[in-house]
Amino acid sequence: MEENPFAFGKAVEGGFFTDRLEDTKRLRSNLTHGINTVLISPRRWGKTSLVKKVMTAEENNPKIKMVLIDVFACKSEYEFCKLMATEIIKQTSSKIEEWVEMGKTFLSNITPKFSFGSDPLNDFAISFEWNPKEGTETDILRLPEKIAEKKGVRIVICLDEFQQIAEFRDSMSFQKKLRTIWQHQQNVTYCMFGSKRHLMMGIFADASCPFYKFADMMFLRKIPKEEWTSFICHHFEITGKSIAPKQAERICDMTDCISSYVQHLSWIVWYKANTVVTDEMVEQAFDELLDQNKVFFQRDVESLTGLQKNFLVALADGITTGLTTKDVIWKYRLESSANVQAVKKSMSSKEFIDIVGSETSFNDPIFRAWIKRNVPLV
Repeated sequence: MEENPFAFGKAVEGGFFTDRLEDTKRLRSNLTHGINTVLISPRRWGKTSLVKKVMTAEENNPKIKMVLIDVFACKSEYEFCKLMATEIIKQTSSKIEEWVEMGKTFLSNITPKFSFGSDPLNDFAISFEWNPKEGTETDILRLPEKIAEKKGVRIVICLDEFQQIAEFRDSMSFQKKLRTIWQHQQNVTYCMFGSKRHLMMGIFADASCPFYKFADMMFLRKIPKEEWTSFICHHFEITGKSIAPKQAERICDMTDCISSYVQHLSWIVWYKANTVVTDEMVEQAFDELLDQNKVFFQRDVESLTGLQKNFLVALADGITTGLTTKDVIWKYRLESSANVQAVKKSMSSKEFIDIVGSETSFNDPIFRAWIKRNVPLV
């Protein structure tokens, strides 16, 4: 049996990747030429996949060292610095002797600990122990520049879920420290991206914040329907199955061209079809996608107030502008324009909705469809 040509739930690579030619070209040019970059987009649009594609393209470049750090689990400045030291040493060298040497040479206040399995080059772990004191964090933040100078390379550090630093205690002081050190580094480039758009915008687009105008801001757009349609049809064809362009377009419309969902729905449809896709299969696959996400959607809705539920029902009905008009407030039992504004703010902070200018929309088209089918007015 042919392998399913679609992938979801992880960063996609290789043949699973839908070419973002212009985005890839711009990001690769930025990072290899020393331009710090921020990727901004809602969840599931393919930021991590794009970054990994650029990293893969440079993996054989002797003048570039790419480092990927996932900040998601970091709850404090201490954890961030510890993770950064570990990953920079681990990902810029492949020899045990170099790890030890760099740890001792550049981190005089820190004791690196190395543990190895049966295969030392591939089965290993690095940890660091130190008693934090004044200057220790600064030494770690300067570490990539020192390593880059020693090796004669440019180090590109890609920080996933970077918005986590906004949750640290005294986050502004830490952001100032990062900016002060990073802006003077000549041989290190930073790429910062994350899944919570409103927090990322707060860090990089607010003139009162330290990282304002620190980096080139790339606003990732959806992959156009015509590109997705071609991608879907091609991947069915190369695995001996057939889907009509109109059916591929239907998949795009159902998922609002959100990368992860296009792949997921296509994945279900592919399994349903022996050779030829029918319209009924596409509709059944969408029902299955809704059902697979039901437990998450139910959990989210259970935590909402009646007013918040009514607001989402209105939005699911296509009311994306004019939510504070009297007719909309009366029809959807939203009580007052002040309440609508408060609900919009809370729904935005939960990442349920996206607000661009006067237009409000769901971040998740599958959640929108589930709301429309299952949530009544209160």
